[in-house]
Amino acid sequence: MSQDDFWQNQSHANNVCKRLSDIKEEVKEYNSLKEDIEMLLELCKDGINNELEQECNVLKTRVDKYSKKVYLSGKYDDLNCYLEIHPGAGGTESCDWSSMLRDMYINYFDKKGYTYEIISEQKGDEAGIKSVVIYIKGQYAYGYLKNEQGVHRLVRISPFDSNKRRHTSFASVSVTPEFNEDINIEIKDDDLKIDVYHSSGAGGQSVNTSNSAVRITHIPSKIVVTCQTERSQLLNKDKAMNLLKNKLYQIEIDKNKELINEVKDSSDINFGSQIRSYVLEPYKMVKDHRTNYESSSPDKVFAGDLDGFIESMLEK
Repeated sequence: MSQDDFWQNQSHANNVCKRLSDIKEEVKEYNSLKEDIEMLLELCKDGINNELEQECNVLKTRVDKYSKKVYLSGKYDDLNCYLEIHPGAGGTESCDWSSMLRDMYINYFDKKGYTYEIISEQKGDEAGIKSVVIYIKGQYAYGYLKNEQGVHRLVRISPFDSNKRRHTSFASVSVTPEFNEDINIEIKDDDLKIDVYHSSGAGGQSVNTSNSAVRITHIPSKIVVTCQTERSQLLNKDKAMNLLKNKLYQIEIDKNKELINEVKDSSDINFGSQIRSYVLEPYKMVKDHRTNYESSSPDKVFAGDLDGFIESMLEK
């Protein structure tokens, strides 16, 4: 920050300032914990009474919370990210399940104090959504959400079945970090197919009045990105291009071919490939198949209570 040309690149400067602020906050909490532990140890030399025991429990909770950051030391864990949801086979059922997942994650973002923006969303023909892309901004957003990538399975009595039969639905979740450094990705114009179309959403003066929404297809990788949040076609194109660059950059930096294959395989949204099951009938349970962490309160999970699932994966 003391370099003469530091502020010439505003975007880079803002990222460095944010990182500095995060580090200062972590150091401040570390020093506070260290002082409180030393003081409490001194007080406990003559024995522990009820009041000191309560202080120890409070301090243990603080230490446990702080120590979780040890599991968020990945190179990109502190970055903002994009989260996408796509339904599997099953038509209306899977589209409705995708919208339930979208609401669950939004509730989680609210609990974490994250800000978010729905970059694009395509409504289902009868109910739910065919796809959604959400941009999430907050400390360790990617670190906390990266393990949510995979297939999510729902078992319930279908509200769309007049015979009240039990149905199983699938939806896939993918998470991409927003890389802070300059992304040196060459994208040829000939490799892009750009479509514009009417925006769709919850209304507004400009919705469905102009072709402002943008869909970009990267032909070599078959990656498709869309953006419809801005009234300006140019701004939507810029946001869509930024998302495309991040997706391509993630593939470039990921030299582990097995991991790349796993990401590709996540497009197989079928039975047996799920990372987590949400069962509402004949019993109530949400279970992560990677860690065996489970909850018997699906309502709380759908209300955004995901910390147990996310932390169990981080500690794995």
